[in-house]
Amino acid sequence: MGKEEKQLRSRLIAVSFSFLFSTAILFGARLDSVENVDLRDWTLWLQLAAFTVIFTGLVRLLWRLLDLLRDREASASGKMPDKITGVFNIFDKRADLFAFLFLLLCWLPVFLAVYPGFFVYDAQDEYVQVATRTFSTHHPLVHVLLLGGIICAVHKLTDSYNLGIACYMVFQMALAAGGFTFLFSYLRKKKISRSLRFIGLVWLGLFPTVVMFTLCSAKDALFTLALLFLLVCLLEMGTEETFFQSKGWRMLFTGSGAAMMLLRNNGFYAFLVMIPLLLILKKDHRRQILFLSVCAVAGCILVNGGLKLALHAEDSEYQELLTVPIQQLARTYKYAPEVFSEEDRDILYEVLDEEALSLYTPRLSDPVKYRFDNAAFARDKGKYAGLWLRVGVKKPLIYLNAWWLTSYGFWYPDTVINVYGGNTVFTFTYKDNSYFGYEVEQPGVRESKIPWLDEVYRKLSLEVWKEKVPVLSWLFSPGAMFWLYAFLFAWLLNNRRYEMMYPFLPAFLLWLTVLLGPTYLPRYVLFFWYALPLFLAVGQMGMRAGRGVGTPMEKEPSLS
Repeated sequence: MGKEEKQLRSRLIAVSFSFLFSTAILFGARLDSVENVDLRDWTLWLQLAAFTVIFTGLVRLLWRLLDLLRDREASASGKMPDKITGVFNIFDKRADLFAFLFLLLCWLPVFLAVYPGFFVYDAQDEYVQVATRTFSTHHPLVHVLLLGGIICAVHKLTDSYNLGIACYMVFQMALAAGGFTFLFSYLRKKKISRSLRFIGLVWLGLFPTVVMFTLCSAKDALFTLALLFLLVCLLEMGTEETFFQSKGWRMLFTGSGAAMMLLRNNGFYAFLVMIPLLLILKKDHRRQILFLSVCAVAGCILVNGGLKLALHAEDSEYQELLTVPIQQLARTYKYAPEVFSEEDRDILYEVLDEEALSLYTPRLSDPVKYRFDNAAFARDKGKYAGLWLRVGVKKPLIYLNAWWLTSYGFWYPDTVINVYGGNTVFTFTYKDNSYFGYEVEQPGVRESKIPWLDEVYRKLSLEVWKEKVPVLSWLFSPGAMFWLYAFLFAWLLNNRRYEMMYPFLPAFLLWLTVLLGPTYLPRYVLFFWYALPLFLAVGQMGMRAGRGVGTPMEKEPSLS
């Protein structure tokens, strides 16, 4: 590729990134302030053009700075600078043990402060399913059995629900510490600098979003850990040809893929879409990839199917898949009821009655979605699909805004997470922020051992101040974290470092699936925080001169 072609390609990538980022900024600001984007507003398009030009210049400048840093380090020593050496030199021989204990010691005071842990986000429902032996597929059955089983078993032995919840939290903390230790062990073997590994360890040990969900009973932590293992496998697949000769790596790919699919439905969809993309990217290993992927999918289906049969779990819900269409119809009914003919109105009432439609809130579909009549929809799906299409043709902008309002927090950096504002739960009422659930649902009860630290996490969870502080707010923002990952992806694409871009596949596909979800919450994109050390390491690897990773591993991967 000639110099002019390279420059043109670089400009196209920078312009594309800047256009999308500018669109997110301008659309998000309007949704945040007036809950509507008017695509007929010509000033919006003028602003978009101006922002795109400005950000294109900034992006290309940042790329030049990164390239200069890469070239300087390559000419100086062939590796990245490493300023934090003394601390890690002491622990290099026992780095894994140190990382594991460091993480547990960081999390332990918070665990004691919020004892027995954050038992929230459908926790009560999952426990009740096990306690009453009445199961449904609304939540992943694997997680239902794990969470409810531990609580019920410990309660039977000790007559304490809190101790049961605490035992689950300790179990999850140990899994998370083990998973992160594996990550840092892998990064050490990839010659990632001690400085970056130290920063990553501190991040995972102390950053509030990581700690909150590590001590939370929701399925998000275990799902994200499974995803993290898959991301490591994909990085190894892209950078090392020996991946397919290693039984350990192949087993980890299959196991982590199956676990991810078992723990969240959108993980299943993302993995399925990822398979053909991997087959295209890795043409020389199509048979192996197809075999491993089919094994993962088959394992997921067999386990889920077996549990459904064994537990007689009910499986008749559609509203989770239809959350966006439900929200679109409800918004149209509220702001343009005249577009519904008498016949269409009758059809709508069959699945959503007037009381349900009156509960429409722009940023959260749950109030309307929970009253959706699944049985009526199942009897004649085509009729309701026709209604949705007819109304959408008449009011496409309302449909677009209805969708954007439940998803813009995932791509607008300055979003304030307050989707539950005004909702009363077990122990409090959400006011100006609903970043994290914080509470302990029944039958658990908060018994803080360190009240002042408990109060710190209550404020982090339920107060808005952290999302108003410049720069700091970006670290808490799902939208800002997305653009950090997108910037790294664009830079690697600009430098043609394709072998390092494999981990972006499932991350991006999962991000696409959450755009179709009921609202925007950090828990749905927890991988942005859990996987940050891995992706920063990918960035460091991308700064090494030459094509490919650039430095050999210290020894064969431990999974070989």
